[in-house]
Amino acid sequence: MWPRVHNRAEATRGNSRVRSVPDKTRLSPRVRFDRSPLTRAFPNGEWVLLLALVAQIAVFSGIAHNFFTQDNFFEVVRFSVELGLLALALTPVIVTGGIDLSTGSMMGLATVVFGAASRDLHLPIAVAALIALLTGFAGGALNAILIARMNLPPLIVTLGTFSMYRGIAEGITHGAVNYTDFPSSFLYLGQGYLWGVVPVQVPIFALVAIVYAVLLHRSVIGRGLYAIGFGASGARYAGIPVARRVGLVYVLSGVVASLAAIIYVAHLGQAKASAGTGYELDAITAVVLGGTSVFGGRGTLWGTLFGLFFLSVLQNGLHLAALPSELTGVLTGILLVLIISFDRWKLRRHAKPHAGSLTIDEESDEVKNSQVAVLCGAVLAGALIVAVTNVWLVRSLVPRAGESATSATAAVAPAHKPVIAVMPKAKGDPYFVSVRGGAEEAAKELGVEMIWDGPTGLDAAKQNELVENWITRKVDAIAVAVENKGGISTVLRKAREKGIKVLTWDADAEKDARDFLVNQATSEGIANTLTDAAAKILGGKGDFAIITGALTATNQNEWIAFIRKRLVKYPGLNLVTIRPSDDDRDKAFSETQTLLKVYPNVKLMMAISAPAVPGSAEAVKQAGRKDVSVIGLSLPSICKTYIHEGVVPMIALWNTHDLGYLAVVASAQVVAGKLAAGATSMDGGRLGKIEVRDDQIILGAPLVIDKKNVDSLDF
Repeated sequence: MWPRVHNRAEATRGNSRVRSVPDKTRLSPRVRFDRSPLTRAFPNGEWVLLLALVAQIAVFSGIAHNFFTQDNFFEVVRFSVELGLLALALTPVIVTGGIDLSTGSMMGLATVVFGAASRDLHLPIAVAALIALLTGFAGGALNAILIARMNLPPLIVTLGTFSMYRGIAEGITHGAVNYTDFPSSFLYLGQGYLWGVVPVQVPIFALVAIVYAVLLHRSVIGRGLYAIGFGASGARYAGIPVARRVGLVYVLSGVVASLAAIIYVAHLGQAKASAGTGYELDAITAVVLGGTSVFGGRGTLWGTLFGLFFLSVLQNGLHLAALPSELTGVLTGILLVLIISFDRWKLRRHAKPHAGSLTIDEESDEVKNSQVAVLCGAVLAGALIVAVTNVWLVRSLVPRAGESATSATAAVAPAHKPVIAVMPKAKGDPYFVSVRGGAEEAAKELGVEMIWDGPTGLDAAKQNELVENWITRKVDAIAVAVENKGGISTVLRKAREKGIKVLTWDADAEKDARDFLVNQATSEGIANTLTDAAAKILGGKGDFAIITGALTATNQNEWIAFIRKRLVKYPGLNLVTIRPSDDDRDKAFSETQTLLKVYPNVKLMMAISAPAVPGSAEAVKQAGRKDVSVIGLSLPSICKTYIHEGVVPMIALWNTHDLGYLAVVASAQVVAGKLAAGATSMDGGRLGKIEVRDDQIILGAPLVIDKKNVDSLDF
């Protein structure tokens, strides 16, 4: 039995001088023989995160509807699978002191390869899955060769393959192709349940977790990985094949990322190049939150699982409590910065001489107690933010005393206060910010509770996740501006099966996935208005380019199809190209600059995304191209300056406030049974009588906005 020592200096008997020893030497198993059972089970203080997770569950059980239920537990697990697989694979990578930033991009590439093999090559699903796994193997092997054999820095290598894999995926699909229509037998893998309760993909995740637990904690290979993390040079002297071990974890990372891609496709029913975007950072966050040191040599698989479920429960709880999704990033960021900073401080502290200081075990206890304080303080602060925000939101949505609803909306307000969940494509888009004002107006008039939430950017996967959470919360109606028709229709059908009324607005899902579409204007009407305006400005002849939002956006692609059809009327007009802006003003600016150089004869930019119009107009203005005009669909509030300057002769749109207002009013009437299939009109409150055409609620014709009326519009 080795004696308990304060540090290695005490083991050198007879020396009058005390020598300081680096921390990694002091962490020898010989020094730590008298650990408590808790320390042996959680060597890195993982129990701290477990306590934080329990505290988090307690908070959300009190404030979030239907949070503490069996169904929601399994939904949390189901939504953790794809990210969890990446986190499991990254744990041994980070234990060795490495990093893999390419896992999310590898997931996107494997997704596209799987979709192309299945749909374009008409291969059986099993063969397509095998090809996707081999793609992951090849990608992981490339990382392994560059890092383990050529000794290149993991950060630089995986940052390069991060861009390369995503670029290949976008090249295969041209950024626009979205593979859908997979067989139901395959979709069962991501959407089905065993015994009606357990998601089918959960056993797969459990199996992978067990394999990694054995690899990392119960094998010679795992012990070698920890040794490499403490010091690769020392591991080589100990006879450990460092290059082989490091290469193995990167190869496995690529294979597991491709497995996550297959489950992703089965879950969402679509395969596209953007799959896995941002997942690598979330996975790294889960690993680091779980106690794995970014400096290598320390970490456990169960710590990673605690970190994973901490993030998943946080996001799920915020959604069910009808709180902004952005709080997830805020709270996670606080925790991550605190933990990494604390880890760094601890390493620096241990590197100092410790003569006459605390024993290692006492020092470890002090560290863990401080870590408890940090984590619990952050969780309690987060809980306070959640509670205060929840109270504020409820008060903001409930009509003040003395306020009365309009006669039309009062007629549909039932005794039960309905909950209507409204989802934009992207919360930060000025267009959807404007729509929200009208939605909130209707919610107050009706006396209903409205939840407004959605992705911060264009993300079909996040839309699906939110709908799943709203199903768990048992809202009365869901009104969603669809980003991808094929991706969201399955989960909307599930909502209808649960008795939830479903409406779409701004962009549609499959017809059998919703009750009504609140249509701001017909696609043909929008296309004809813009094409006719372009012909008038160009005198019926000239080149023009289209700047759209996302190349996969269903509604914008429909507009483009009708624009092409309308061009038959104007044979002198020539559409030279279509470029995406991803609903981002800066990207529209950059794309326009490029188009002006590549296509110098273009005389008109047709931007059919709200942020794209001012972005394109600014590029034309800075280029001094007075011979180029910009038109499109946008808000008068963000285009007013360019309209007055003449850069933008006209824009077309509908009243965005009215669109949000009508979406909530229609949802409430469907819930109350006042609007059903077969109706030809509905009472639109302050909007008056609204036409219902088949299953579409028509707001009206597009409004042409120019110098004459732009100053009179306030949206």
